[in-house]
Amino acid sequence: MMLRVAFRLCFSLAVSLIGVSLCVAADGKKADPHDWPNWRGPEGTGVSREKNLPDSWTLGGELWKSEALGSRSTPIVLNGKLYTVCRYEPETTKEGEKVVCADINTGKILWENVHNIFLTDSPAERVGWSSVVGDPATGHIFLQGLCGVCKCIDGETGKTIWERSLMEEYGILSTYGGRTNFPIVFEDLLILSGVMTGWDEYAVPAHRYVAFNKATGEAVWIQSTKLRPEDTTYSTPFVTVIDGQAAIVTGAGDGSVYAIQPRTGKIIFRYDASTRGINTPPIVVNGVVYCGHAEQMFKNQAVLGAVFAFKATGEGDITDKKSLVWELPARTIGRSAPLFIDGRVYYVDDGGKLYVIDAKTGKEITKRPYSLGRIMFSSIVYGDGKIYASEYGKFHILQPSAGGVTKLSEERLEGELIGSPIISHGKVFITTLEAMYCIGNKDWKPAADPIPPAPQEVDAKSDQKVAQVQVSPVELLMTSAKDAAFSVTAFNAKGQRLAAPKDAKFSVEGAGSIDDAGKYSAPKSDAGHVAAKIAAEVEGIKSPVARVRILPPLPWKFDISDKQVPITWIGARNRHQVREVDGDSALVKITTIPKGTRSQLWMGQPELHDYTIQADYKSDIKNGKFGDMGLVNQRYTLALMGAKQQLQVRSWVSRVELRFAKTIKFAWEPNKSYTLKFQSENKDDRVILRGKVWPKGESEPSDWTIEAADLTPNKNGSPGLFGNASDAEIFIDNISVTPNK
Repeated sequence: MMLRVAFRLCFSLAVSLIGVSLCVAADGKKADPHDWPNWRGPEGTGVSREKNLPDSWTLGGELWKSEALGSRSTPIVLNGKLYTVCRYEPETTKEGEKVVCADINTGKILWENVHNIFLTDSPAERVGWSSVVGDPATGHIFLQGLCGVCKCIDGETGKTIWERSLMEEYGILSTYGGRTNFPIVFEDLLILSGVMTGWDEYAVPAHRYVAFNKATGEAVWIQSTKLRPEDTTYSTPFVTVIDGQAAIVTGAGDGSVYAIQPRTGKIIFRYDASTRGINTPPIVVNGVVYCGHAEQMFKNQAVLGAVFAFKATGEGDITDKKSLVWELPARTIGRSAPLFIDGRVYYVDDGGKLYVIDAKTGKEITKRPYSLGRIMFSSIVYGDGKIYASEYGKFHILQPSAGGVTKLSEERLEGELIGSPIISHGKVFITTLEAMYCIGNKDWKPAADPIPPAPQEVDAKSDQKVAQVQVSPVELLMTSAKDAAFSVTAFNAKGQRLAAPKDAKFSVEGAGSIDDAGKYSAPKSDAGHVAAKIAAEVEGIKSPVARVRILPPLPWKFDISDKQVPITWIGARNRHQVREVDGDSALVKITTIPKGTRSQLWMGQPELHDYTIQADYKSDIKNGKFGDMGLVNQRYTLALMGAKQQLQVRSWVSRVELRFAKTIKFAWEPNKSYTLKFQSENKDDRVILRGKVWPKGESEPSDWTIEAADLTPNKNGSPGLFGNASDAEIFIDNISVTPNK
């Protein structure tokens, strides 16, 4: 007992300066200290200050169990309510994704917020890969879900306040792996990320970070990391203070760890750790970053995986600037977040082995790692002198000891443990794919050590010089002949807001005009599909550009006569070229784009509905193989499939056997042009999808080739194009989008 008390006392001192508290709002309001508003807890560290937490647990002795809350997601607790992400109506034609609110004392579901899954390869088993984040200042819940659905939800009622379609608006990838990043709240911003293939210069894929105004969903800043990353990732940004400035430290898909100013998006430094994406969330303690990965090392690519520590200081590329504190190669720490306790760092590798390392020297304290099991997806948490760990098949309660850890309790559970345990209101919540368990002491009374004061930025009054200027919204999609208001914010060098500038000078490059007050006027519809870049200057400091796409009302027609891939299309310019095909200019979906030969693009507003899209298509043939190609309408795809000689209407790509699809045999040939036509019609409780295919140049058939009705309808969505050029190039021309008559 004395050893345990000593560890707790030392621990309280050791982590007092870990990071900016995630439970302090911009208005100074403090959250309930027993809440767990972020999947890594109120401090982003996996640490709880609560007392009288359980030492052991045996199945059947839990406070409650809920099969309805089983998930791969890690839950959170805000204002005494539990929130998580689950599959909705699994193994049915209604299957989707939902945010769930439940009573923490009973597990009773209070409300559900449901959305469809669409246009993604991710299987149903990957629903809930992300976790929601709660905002103590507003009580709102934020989701970055599958297929790029981003929502702000009222935590009390479950109603959606605002929603963004990150796939259709930013080209965020939603792959078979299902990796979805975890958003965070910082002051008035919601910051999220993912690999994106946007428009114009952002068409080249990069892991990008976007900050939205948490009240309105307006994009405030966007920042790119290195282009063409190898992976999508789910490394959660860690909020801290570096050299007197607020920062988020995060692992990116390009294999580097970045420090970024959270208010401006300016990159402070980059540390190259790996050649592939970093999934492990870093932590920062006393100015040192602790992290791990399970990929090739940056400096020694023959070695797989590492755990490392480096100094969180400096600017630019700090990889070779004597930043490294220590590094242990050949450790595959690819999923589980580190835990800092009493000068020690606790890591769990992908094989379920727990290592205890001296934080200063990198020396291993354990003679041999403690085996939690065989596979580790989740992250460990700490509270009341105990470590709680959800290995793939077992739940553990451990106690730090002089030689590493001592086992207090171990229980094998049914259903894989993917999500991490959390601690809130005297309870430990454990999630498997089959159920959620709530354990704790029945006689628990609220008791917790205070959260230590967060490290402070330098006083902004000490530097009132304008060093950065921000124009927002930084990304905007609008209609021709409309107006939009842009605002300017000034910051000092450390990314702190200054007084509202009075002498900002706006400028615009491209279409439209802007006045001195920031009122932007888009050109008339006869200008076509055009773009503008807006900037501002304050005291000689110019802002990064804010980008605007301007679209005329339907109908649209693209004949590629200007020999350009339309600038306003999302996910198009990096994956397509313009060539002369059969005497005309046409788009060519090329075979040489790494990881981009099978993809889709979007042309317009996610709010569009009840329209018809048409285009001429032709597939080349190579080595006896030719491609798949088709149209996207209202979050459905009409796909002409080459190898299978089929025509298919679908929505959730990997769920065609159950969720929704209709497939018919359809013989077609390579090197022959076809016209494809795809119509959506919202009717009562369903959407009617109709498709036609006929040889180009022949008369359009009077009957539809394929018709289907989805009773769990996608009511809106951007028009777009689909193509799989992995085997052969695809040629596209004469694209039109028209409202239904």
